[in-house]
Amino acid sequence: MFMMQGPNVMNRYTSHQFPALRILMSGQEKYSVVRTLGDAATMLISEWPGDDGEEYVVAVRTCLDAIRGTTPPGAAREALMRAADEAGIRYLSVVH
Repeated sequence: MFMMQGPNVMNRYTSHQFPALRILMSGQEKYSVVRTLGDAATMLISEWPGDDGEEYVVAVRTCLDAIRGTTPPGAAREALMRAADEAGIRYLSVVH
């Protein structure tokens, strides 16, 4: 488990700066909506179908860096989409 420190870590973790994605994991009937960096981290670490892809590893690292505030949330979103492409997972961008 990773440790988060600093006064604004919780705000980054739940930030709505992360443009939402709807992701359909294999075997599920409904899309999961990823709205925050925390949602992305949970999906990657707890729900992803495999953990050996190169883009998956980059996505986890980028997401954790974004939670720490050293990478923009948009970079984590892009990395998540590349990992989904690598794993054959379908996703839709949610536009407001």
